[in-house]
Amino acid sequence: MDQPLKILIIDDDEHVRATLYDFLSDKKYDVTSASDGLDGLKFLESNKQGFDLVITDLVMPQISGIGLISIIKKKFPDTPVIAITGWGEYPEAFAIESQADKVLSKPFELSELDKVIKELISSKKNNM
Repeated sequence: MDQPLKILIIDDDEHVRATLYDFLSDKKYDVTSASDGLDGLKFLESNKQGFDLVITDLVMPQISGIGLISIIKKKFPDTPVIAITGWGEYPEAFAIESQADKVLSKPFELSELDKVIKELISSKKNNM
């Protein structure tokens, strides 16, 4: 049997984090969550198997999502990143700047998130 996909959620908003955690756990993903970029980075660096995908907020204390995505893309270049943001009218510009694979503006539909995860994971598998 396949191992469940490992997803790391990084968001300082407890409600968003809990909602995503519950939704993705129900979808049978192996979910870890962090309340800020610093904790997220610690999970990334200490997890031996790595994560299949990271979902991060862009605006957070300690390390911004943009800074975090830049670090992820340098240290874990094969890990797709979905940036989520409630800020600004042009989140795509932030995503391009930080090299996120996809940006979703809050609020977004959970079904849309699920679709994006499946697309990114299948294109990751195709590139292996």
